[in-house]
Amino acid sequence: MARAAEQFTFSETPRLDAELLMAHALGTTRDEMLLRGLIDTPAPPAFAELAARRAAHEPIAYILGKRDFWTIELQVGPGALVPRADSETLIEAAVDHFKGTPGPARVLDLGTGPGTLLLAALAEWPQAAGLGVDSSSRALTWAWRNVASLGMSGRARFVLGDWAARIADSFDLILANPPYIGTAEPLPAEVREHEPASALFAGADGLDAYRAIVPHLPRLLAPGGVAILEIGWTQADTVTALVETQGLAATLRRDLAGHPRAILAA
Repeated sequence: MARAAEQFTFSETPRLDAELLMAHALGTTRDEMLLRGLIDTPAPPAFAELAARRAAHEPIAYILGKRDFWTIELQVGPGALVPRADSETLIEAAVDHFKGTPGPARVLDLGTGPGTLLLAALAEWPQAAGLGVDSSSRALTWAWRNVASLGMSGRARFVLGDWAARIADSFDLILANPPYIGTAEPLPAEVREHEPASALFAGADGLDAYRAIVPHLPRLLAPGGVAILEIGWTQADTVTALVETQGLAATLRRDLAGHPRAILAA
């Protein structure tokens, strides 16, 4: 396992990557592997193939077929954006916004991917129901799998669409993690070569998705509702201006590292 970790020089967590792959090869979790002292077990044959995939810069989440997000475990794979811990900032912001209330009854997730934000919100508010929209049928295949595995089939539905263009209902909570990377911006190989470009890039300046989404927010927001948009760390001023142009108040939310991460529009 140590030799495998040495191959993952591109990763910020090479040892963790190797441990996760080892646990997967052993058919257990990393926590259980460490608890039972299995970390020094001779690597099973499957481990070498898993390590080779990681050495080729394939995302760990794709290799394992899953990723934890907020309080849920999501199935993910090719065609779906890998959920990032930074995106949990949006759910945290929503929890703060609805503190002291019953919470949102209707949730909309624009660019839902494998259902990440919508299903995390529905797990947080069991009384809520919601709609996820994505332009990728491959991503929505993963979303439907996650609805089934999480037992939310009666509460969540997904549609293939172009952001909010065909959505006529109103919502108490609108979430969006749209693509916000400029087409010429550099990215790690594991992202650029494996994750869907449509979920990453949004024109030369990375702002095309916000220009498409923000004008719809006033008609989509129910009274007392909030829209929470994930942003790149340099985009706070521009997205704030787009939101305010629509007559909405904009509030910046930072992630745990202190970086600008989301704009709340209400």
